[in-house]
Amino acid sequence: MSSCVRPMTCEIEHSVPTTGYPLSLLWRKKTVLKMPWKVCILVFFLLGVFSMSVIFRFSNKWNNTQRNELIGVSPIHSKALRVIEDHNKTQACRTKKKGKGIWTVNSTGRLGNQMGQFATLYALAKLNGYEAYIQQETYDWLAPIFRISLPVLHRDVVRKTPWKNHWVHDWMSEDYMHIEGKYVMITGYPCSWTFYHHIREEILREFTFHDFIKDEVNKYLEKVKGTRKNATFVGVHVRRGDYIHVMPNTWKGVVADKAYLDKAMGYFRMKYQDPVFVVTSNGMDWCKENIDASRGDVYFSGDGVESSPGKDFALLAHCNHTIMTIGTFGYWAGYLAGGETIYLTNFTLPESEFLKLFHYDAAFLPEWIGIPADLSPLMQPKK
Repeated sequence: MSSCVRPMTCEIEHSVPTTGYPLSLLWRKKTVLKMPWKVCILVFFLLGVFSMSVIFRFSNKWNNTQRNELIGVSPIHSKALRVIEDHNKTQACRTKKKGKGIWTVNSTGRLGNQMGQFATLYALAKLNGYEAYIQQETYDWLAPIFRISLPVLHRDVVRKTPWKNHWVHDWMSEDYMHIEGKYVMITGYPCSWTFYHHIREEILREFTFHDFIKDEVNKYLEKVKGTRKNATFVGVHVRRGDYIHVMPNTWKGVVADKAYLDKAMGYFRMKYQDPVFVVTSNGMDWCKENIDASRGDVYFSGDGVESSPGKDFALLAHCNHTIMTIGTFGYWAGYLAGGETIYLTNFTLPESEFLKLFHYDAAFLPEWIGIPADLSPLMQPKK
């Protein structure tokens, strides 16, 4: 008896008919259909991996489609994000760098506008392969509050440089990825998350508060917390000031009213055991008259000084969640705080010229919660 052991094979030769074929052809068929068992396992493993990859790709595509339908992603910002994603995929393959130049942004408005201009400059300069610089006015607004890193242009450089002004609207567009020019001055009032949300961590790093501000705010919040064991801080920013007149008279719109704030605060009171509302506003007298503080969970904390808003903003940004009304100040508070953000939506009439400059879906993150404004005051006849 032979001592050789016949190797285990994967044989399916029994399915081959043995009649009607020449012996040589039959032998070749049987040889082809005999495979060592290890090869069989490898083949089935590779087929399984391929099948799973195909299923995963289609499943991922379906999930993304479903998510976009659920959160109501509009063509504006979904297209903007696709543009940025496509750019990021090809960025690593580029070997030719553009020539050195200077990109900056106009310095207009107060803190919220300055932050929007800074973040947009940071993102667009990076997308187009140029160095970003800020002007002295931007630095004066942001540097006392944040640990920003962009270099500052001397005023003589700003004055003597042959700038190419490039106006941008307040949402990302594909052509903003192909801006030509070595010396570009970005103009307008850009603030939309569609410009920079793909590099959110970098933007948050630029808007890191100085340590002395963190310490001061944390001490205040700890004092407000008192004996509450499960305190949840909700920053509330109520924009009043010039908007009381600008919105109805210029833009056919409204500012937040008492009913809106009641609904927004009610949401957090229902959801959390010990909510603590930290209110800041440039109309604090109105807030004290219209916000229900009878439960002992409301603290009118801000000083409302618009020329030096660092304290108010830091308080809001260090809360867990945010209630904003309108304006870039409240938007940035919500963006930096993270957590849940409630905002006033549909605050103008449909025919308002404001909607040519402002798109709700590009202004507020998809996961934020919008409460529609009461437009009935605009329907009443003027006295």
